[in-house]
Order: sequence, then structure tokens, then C-alpha cells
Amino acid sequence: MSGINLFVTHRMAEQKKLRIGWFSFTCCEDSTVIFTELMNDHYMVWKHVLDIRNARVLQTKNYMDQMDVAFVEGAITAPDQEAKLLEIRSLATRVVAIGACAVTGMPSGHRNTFSEEQDEKIAFILDKFHYGDKVKRLDEIIKVDAVVPGCPMVEATFLKVVNDALVEFNIPIPEVKLEK
Repeated sequence: MSGINLFVTHRMAEQKKLRIGWFSFTCCEDSTVIFTELMNDHYMVWKHVLDIRNARVLQTKNYMDQMDVAFVEGAITAPDQEAKLLEIRSLATRVVAIGACAVTGMPSGHRNTFSEEQDEKIAFILDKFHYGDKVKRLDEIIKVDAVVPGCPMVEATFLKVVNDALVEFNIPIPEVKLEK
């Protein structure tokens, strides 16, 4: 690595970073896959501007503390998930609903429309896994500040939300030149 790049890396290490968390509830986690794939294209910039506090898919040591932005994927299907979501909301300045399950509650929410007979057939599953009676969208429980729809999430919308957050929290986006 050249001396210039060492200087840029040192300078970037001292700048404020956007404190984020990535959380997943009941869903297929396709947006989590997209998020990790986006790291391939954006890592060289994101490592300078994002402080990833919590993202089980990326790291083994995670923190539940103050965050600027919490990205939350998935519908809420159980009381313990609802409690965790409330904790996330209390720690995050902004919450972003990620993907169809978080934004619309579907497809998991289809069971909210089941007949009494269908409900009886799945009751043992709900009991076994301590699920609630109803599947909920995030905005049925907490204030959601932004949404990224889709199954999987729309990448361009996600990138815009990330960039908007960097601007909102006054995080300068570095110009990083890759060595050849």
C-alpha cells in the first residue's frame, strides 16, 4: 500500500461513522443476502463510513447499544420478537423497514386471513414455537422512518437510504482510489 493510501486510511479512521445495526425476524432473509452481496461493491467506502454495531450475518461480536440507523428485515410473529423490536427502536435514531415482510407483513401474514378451521390446524405449531396470534408489520408496533420494499429489497432504494443517512448524520463520503 502506498504512503498516500496509508494517509487516507488513517484520516478516515478518525472520522465519525454512521452507527448501524442489521436485524432479521420472520422472513426468508433474501435482503440480508443482498446486503452482504452489496458489501462486495461498496466495502472500500463503507468500511470508512459505517460502524456496524450489530449484524449477525457479518460478525460474531455484536452490540445492542445506541445506533443512528437500524435496518430491520422481516415480519413480527412472536411476543419475544416484538419485545426485541421495541428495544431496537429505543436504541435507534432511525429505523428502516427492509423488504416485503417488514413493510407489508406478507407473505407470513397470510395466516392472519386463515379460517377458524385453518387456525385450528396450525395451533400446535404456534404453541410449539411461541408464536403470537397475528403476524405484524413493523409499523404496527413502532414508528418506521423509511422503507425499502421488495422481496428481495430494491438495491437502488437501499443505497439511497444509506446515502441519505450519511448526509443526515453528517458523515462525509470519502473518495477512495483503489490501487491497481
